[in-house]
Amino acid sequence: MISNEAFVLSLGALLASFVFWAFKKLPDERWQFLASVPVMKDADGRWRGLNFTYYGLLTANALVFGLALLIMLLGSLRIPIAVTLTVILAVLAVCLPAARWVATLVEGKSCTFTVAGAFFVGIFVTPAVLQLLNYFLSLTESAPVPIVPALAAVMIAYAFGEGLGRLACISFGCCYGVTVPEVPRFLRHAFDRWHFVFSGDMKKISYSSGLAGKQVIPIQAITCLIYIGIGLAATLLFLHARFVAAFVASMSVTQGWRALSELLRADFRGEGKISKYQLMGIVAIPFAVILTMLLPTEGTMVPQLDAGIDSIWRLEVFLLLQAIWVTVFMMFGKSMVTGAQISFHLHHDRI
Repeated sequence: MISNEAFVLSLGALLASFVFWAFKKLPDERWQFLASVPVMKDADGRWRGLNFTYYGLLTANALVFGLALLIMLLGSLRIPIAVTLTVILAVLAVCLPAARWVATLVEGKSCTFTVAGAFFVGIFVTPAVLQLLNYFLSLTESAPVPIVPALAAVMIAYAFGEGLGRLACISFGCCYGVTVPEVPRFLRHAFDRWHFVFSGDMKKISYSSGLAGKQVIPIQAITCLIYIGIGLAATLLFLHARFVAAFVASMSVTQGWRALSELLRADFRGEGKISKYQLMGIVAIPFAVILTMLLPTEGTMVPQLDAGIDSIWRLEVFLLLQAIWVTVFMMFGKSMVTGAQISFHLHHDRI
């Protein structure tokens, strides 16, 4: 039996080793394209290629990691796996398409995505899904889903998923920071030593702002560390049955930083001095507090970590997570803004 503290510490050490490797490697252009698939031959004998990106790979990895953690946390409350998977599928059915819908509404771009917009939709959808599900469970005289603990688990999963998802932004060169000379003087010394330098003409930072090769604030890395940090802290609070604290803390830190971080970003996020994404983050915090006041809190529930870990090792869970991974990779990994020309040749000395 592993203790709650040992579990959180081990999870933090594992993630730290991965993300610090990613911070060093992903700004390089080598880590933008995962593969190019030939789809049509030109008259000159070359093939037009469809590019698949590390952005899609890292996004799919981040989402599946967050979902696996969500299943584990809800499993620790002994919520039936069928109920957990129903909640996940219902929320994803709305939030995944919303990543494009909201970006189109806010930024006026049909070939981009926004996790912030999808999350904003999700914070309203998830409580409604849980309430509706509890209604149907009551008809079968089944135990209801404890809403505040479930919302806390969802927020923890989001914190980890969004934090790891920032690695995808580093790979693609999006959601980038301002140049180091633009930051206030009291911050400049730190960022003179710790910054990103992106390379490659296909990175968004290059073709949108011409900042490739320049020292920019590593805003994606900072966001990654903050979100993973609050995710770890909230996980420990959750495992000690501090559900309200876990929910409000994870919501406040992630959305507060979402609003604040845009002061250090240089990418386009819609018109106006205060972006709609900042407003979404600001609104989400009091909404979370109000929810905890309106919804009953289950103070007698004590999560069982072993039961949560056991809930992951099920065939239906593995199959669902694999299906979600493939779906997300195809949605977000297929490049809409780049193309490729591919040619093939023989190594005659190896025939």
